[in-house]
Order: sequence, then structure tokens, then C-alpha cells
Amino acid sequence: MKVSFIGGGNMARAIGGGLVAHGAHTTDFRVVEPSAAQRDRLRECLPGVGVFEATTAAAIAGADIVVIAVKPQQMREAAHALAPHVPPIPVVLTIAAGVRCADLSRWLGGYARIVRAMPNTPALVGAGISALYAMPGARDASSSAASLLEACGEVLWLEHEHDLDAVTAVSGSGPAYVFYFLEALESAAIGLGLAPDAARRMAYATFDGSMRLARESEESPATLRENVTSKGGTTARALEVLNAADVRRHFIAAVEAAAARATELGDAHSTD
Repeated sequence: MKVSFIGGGNMARAIGGGLVAHGAHTTDFRVVEPSAAQRDRLRECLPGVGVFEATTAAAIAGADIVVIAVKPQQMREAAHALAPHVPPIPVVLTIAAGVRCADLSRWLGGYARIVRAMPNTPALVGAGISALYAMPGARDASSSAASLLEACGEVLWLEHEHDLDAVTAVSGSGPAYVFYFLEALESAAIGLGLAPDAARRMAYATFDGSMRLARESEESPATLRENVTSKGGTTARALEVLNAADVRRHFIAAVEAAAARATELGDAHSTD
């Protein structure tokens, strides 16, 4: 599969690296990246990749799929540069948060074979999850978009585009929530007298092991939590503190706020 990336940042490198790990050749990749430093990094990470400073016919011609991997605030400019070259491309995959298919289609001059995805940063180590939505005009060609993202982790198809706002809040922003609690657990361990190296090792192993247990168990997270919580014990005392502070409710409210912000960002692009 020949792939042209618009934007050569972390996600483009993650997808490219995942494809190479699954047998693809870097000579089939082309990347448009204005930053000279980023182009140098791409050459180091993906030897043989074709790099371009701007979106030209040569950067796009013959691509089976174009992946737009720029920041949301750069999407309109990137789409306008791509528009003259996009008509023969079978499908465009966008991974920019908050930019709806209709707006991207408008910026691309009416091009409608668009798949929109929300990956997350664990894709950088092949452990991501990406939710995808395909415009009606892209559904026959959407398998190539899924194949790209499957190289970086799990893939989930959505029937409705608006569900991507919830996905953005849960899995797109989700790694930050995990790191927030991981950071707090590490800090607590240090505060209790453990050496920093030991505190980090304990915190990381606890999160990693807990996720392995959850994935391999048929029990719900609530049941797994109850299994650790002996009446009157240390875990029960800790959970009493969390419950008294209403942490669960505040956490849910935080995720809901992230989803609302994703909707706001999409609305803003719709008026641009």
C-alpha cells in the first residue's frame, strides 16, 4: 500500500513504524513536513521514506491513501494545499481531533471519500486503540484506513460521527488520566519513604499488572476492585478517603467536560 502523510509528527511516525513492523516498505511512504528538523527525524526513523517540504503532485501521486496528521488548527491550510491533488486518491484518513468530515470535505473542494479516526498516544508503542467513522462515500474504500491503524493497536468502527466526541474524551484524552493517577501513586510512594526509583517501579508495575489482570479476567472492574477490598482493611480505608472526596463523580465530570470541549471545537471549525 502506498501512503502519503500530510504531517510528519509522532502519529505519522507511529503509523509508519507499525506498518514497517507488519512488513511494509518505507519506500512506499511519502511525508509532507514543513519542519526541516522533523524531516531529518523521519529519515532516521523510517530510512528510505520520501520527504517533502510542501504538498505537491509528486508527494501525492499514486497514493492508495492520504493520511492527514496535522494539528487541528493547521487542518484548513493543509486541506487547501491538498485539494488540487486529491480527486484521484481512493480515500483520505484524518486523525485530527475535532475536525468533522463535512468541514474537511468542504475544505477539500467537495471530496467525500473521508474516514475520520481518533487514535491515542499508546499507538506510539503499538498498543493504541482507534475509533473510526467513514463517510458514506468512503465505506467501500475504508478497509485501507483500518489496516493502517491496526498496525498500531486495536480498531473500533462507529456508526455515527458524533460518537467521536465521546471517544476523544475517553480514549483520546484517556492516557493523560492514567498518567495523572500514575503520577499521584508514585508521589504517594515517595511521600511514604520509598526511594524514587522504587516508587516509580512499584507504581508502573501495579498499573501494568492490574490491566493484565482486568483483560484476562471475566469479572467486571467493580468486582475486581471488591476482590482487593477486605472489610476494615487498608484498601477499604483508602477508598473511604476517595469516596469522601467524591473522586468518582469528579472524574466522570472531567471526562464529560472533555467530550463537551470536543463538540465545541467541532462547532468552531464548522463556522470557519
